[in-house]
Order: sequence, then structure tokens, then C-alpha cells
Amino acid sequence: MKLEIEGVNYHIEILNEDKDQALVFLHGFTGSSNTWRNMQAYFTDYKLVLIDLIGHGKTDSTADPERFSMELQLRDLKLLFERLDLQDFALAGYSMGGRVALAYACTYPELLSALILESASPGLKEEQQRADRRKSDRLLAERILSGGIDSFVDSWEKIPLFKTQKTLPEAVKAAVRAERLAQNPTGLANSLLGMGTGSQDSYWEAISQLELPILLVTGELDTKFTAIAEEMVLLMPQAVHREIVAGHALHVEKPDEFATIVREYLNKNF
Repeated sequence: MKLEIEGVNYHIEILNEDKDQALVFLHGFTGSSNTWRNMQAYFTDYKLVLIDLIGHGKTDSTADPERFSMELQLRDLKLLFERLDLQDFALAGYSMGGRVALAYACTYPELLSALILESASPGLKEEQQRADRRKSDRLLAERILSGGIDSFVDSWEKIPLFKTQKTLPEAVKAAVRAERLAQNPTGLANSLLGMGTGSQDSYWEAISQLELPILLVTGELDTKFTAIAEEMVLLMPQAVHREIVAGHALHVEKPDEFATIVREYLNKNF
């Protein structure tokens, strides 16, 4: 389905519509709602809401990078959830989607019942770090626009973060690659410029104020995001951290284990 929010047409998929409890999934950079379809079999008793974030999947990719800011993305999500009449729901996000989900929880904590963060972070702590990241994101955005989506995906798949995905079954790798190749170059570039890690605010101080149940899930082989999660969990009063022997994309690499951990947590806390 499509919902127009402040001039942007958002693509949304709702699975198990007849269920009462809702679990919303937000994808990572170069992803879409497709990335979560393998979760339907594990959450048959939940209404699953899968959203293509701005510039991704079948959601509009507008020309103005400022329209992609984290602040506006959070506003869009709030309006979207209101239009869908979602109340007392759990919000889950992976990587970039995890940053968005955490930012949403910090901005509208009273509107969520639980938060699931897969390989996510609260952003960069120091302004110099953010400035350096903005510079590298600008360069990457320029390469996406000048070189095209095929060239970008070829190089993106080779970054160390996705090294563990090389051992996935060929069918799974093909599906992930197809999802990346289906993206709009302008959407990806503007996503980097508007709500990349360097452009968003740091939420390191804000997370200590979160009092809702929070589950952090990371892969043991993804040492960077596991270290971030270990630091985060010490700051958040109701957070727990679980690890899986996998890399960055747990729901792709180890879907059974990921879904089991999330289900057990929601059964106890939602």
C-alpha cells in the first residue's frame, strides 16, 4: 500500500493484518521492506508492518537532500503510524533503520512499548567525527550518482562489514544483491547526505533517559557494533544485549536465531 506523508509517497506492507499486537520493522541502507519478509513465518501472531524509508525501495526519492533529514524522517514516521492507527507497538530497526528507530524512541518515547535494535548505534559522539563522516558520505554519494547503481553495489558488497555474507547460500546472496540493485541512486545518495551517521545528531546522552524495554542484538563477528552495544547497554536502564555468532545482518545470516531471541524478548516484555 501507499501512504502520502508530507508530499512523500511511502510504500508499506502489512502482514498478518488481523492480529492485534503490531511489530514494525525498519530496514538498513540499500534495503527495503523485502528484507523482512523472511520474518513472517516466525511472527504469525503479530501484525507486521514493513516500511520502505525515504529514498529506498518503492518509497519516493525526492531531489532535495534536506527532505531526507533525520528530523523529517521521524516526523514522517509519527504521522504514518498515526494514519495506520498504530498504538502500543514494538519498533525494530536494522543498521540505518536501527539508528532511525532509536532516534524515534528518543524523540517520542511515550509512543512505543518496546524497541528492538539490530546492529545499531546512537550516532557519533564528537562533532569532528561527524564532520569527517559527512565528508566521506558526500564522496560516496557523488560516486553513487556518477558511477551508477551497479558499480556502487559491486563495491558496497566488498566492504568488511559484509564479509560474513560471502558464505551465505547463493539464493540468499542473490536476493540481497537484487534488493540493492533495485534502489534509486538519487535516493541512496540523498539518504547519505540527509540522515547519514555524520548528519544525524548524537543520541548518546538521550539514551540514558529511555525507560521502555530495549533489546540490542549484534553479531559476535561484527566487533564494531558489538562494542557499541556493550557501551549502550550500560547507559540504558531497561536494555539487554544478546549476541549471535554472525556478522552485521543477523536477520539475513541467522534468521532462526535472530527471530527466536526477538520473540522470547517480546513475550516477556511486550
